[in-house]
Amino acid sequence: MNAPFKAAGLREPFNAFVCDDDTLELIRVAAGDMGWPIEKCNKGGLRNAVQSLSVSASPNILFVDMSESGDPINDINALAEVCEPGTVVIAAGQVNDVRLYRDLLSSGIQDYLLKPLSLDQVRESLTMAQAMLAAPKHAEMLDDKPHHMMAVVGVRGGVGASLVSTSLAWAMSEQAGRQTALLDLDIHFGTGALTLDLEPGRGLIDAIDNPSRIDGLFIERAMVRASDKLSLLSAEAPIHQPVMTDGSAFFQLEEELRNAFEMTIVDIPRQVLIPFPHLVSEVGTILLVSDVTLAAARDTIRLLSWFKQNVPGARVILVANKFQSAIGELSRKEFESSIERNIDVTIPFDPKLVSQSAKLGKSYAEICKGTKAGQVWTQLMRFILDGADDTEEAPAATREKSGGSLLGKLGGIGNLVTKKTAKQG
Repeated sequence: MNAPFKAAGLREPFNAFVCDDDTLELIRVAAGDMGWPIEKCNKGGLRNAVQSLSVSASPNILFVDMSESGDPINDINALAEVCEPGTVVIAAGQVNDVRLYRDLLSSGIQDYLLKPLSLDQVRESLTMAQAMLAAPKHAEMLDDKPHHMMAVVGVRGGVGASLVSTSLAWAMSEQAGRQTALLDLDIHFGTGALTLDLEPGRGLIDAIDNPSRIDGLFIERAMVRASDKLSLLSAEAPIHQPVMTDGSAFFQLEEELRNAFEMTIVDIPRQVLIPFPHLVSEVGTILLVSDVTLAAARDTIRLLSWFKQNVPGARVILVANKFQSAIGELSRKEFESSIERNIDVTIPFDPKLVSQSAKLGKSYAEICKGTKAGQVWTQLMRFILDGADDTEEAPAATREKSGGSLLGKLGGIGNLVTKKTAKQG
């Protein structure tokens, strides 16, 4: 939980607010077993907790009974406004619903216990909360490890940039063993959480609405965990609500993620990138995702020029997704000649595996694991990590071709791309 700090005094180790006498008696026994004062166990439930903590210091561990709450999520959000940073919250209630459980965890609750409670169940949850408080934070664990931030940008909608970003996030966390954060900046239509079968939570929306709340503790609470080494920050904002931001929240999020993780992957839509170029000012690698089409060739030329002007120090890796060597609007040779640059990595088109990953709620790279298609993700991951370790010299495949323009050799196709690009800047 993360609220403005209220003055004075050392924190109590534990506080509880429950709705009924049976629960109160059980919580007092559990608190006594942990060595905590039983007088800090109170009647009144969640609403009473909000009122009490609005005028007093928050404890290290807070137990709240939600049995009498008519709107649990809003009540928990109200609790978050009065709890100080670092408070571990355990909730109990009578509603057995998976969606509610996920929403509560996304809101920052450490655990949700279903009533009627057992003493062993409560003891275990309190012990885990105490262990969490004693555990080193991400930033403490990663102080001596280098951080690498990369951006994934699609040259056009539908080329599969989000498929690439979620797959790379999985590969970096599971195969390279790096603590990885995935930040999906498509606020209304992002698919990062959907791809990984997760509820996005409200963390990203809260960050945009109130950038001053963004700090290390906010990151710990807001990130949705996909695995022990992969965390996600995404959103599915209502489409009737425009997002009003100057981009400062996005930049602050990148700063905090840099402190908390070894690898940060930022999925940046074009409509977010162009007005906020500072989002890629600190990235070491940019993955530019394209398909092999005429429109994509035009926009690849324009974005390569934009990156060269705005982030000349970043290494740009060009990824051709949905690649089919036998058929396609352009051949690989025609595409590379048009953009005057080699494609670095091709991801073959395999609709069967793509469909399977969608149905199972797993990243495409995870579904490809152990297959020939999976070698592509290992290759791309090593390509990125090798470059992160030695950014002084870009791999040969990423260097621009020299010796003059090759657009003329394509005749009609090259001229069309050149004319359209010139017109549109």
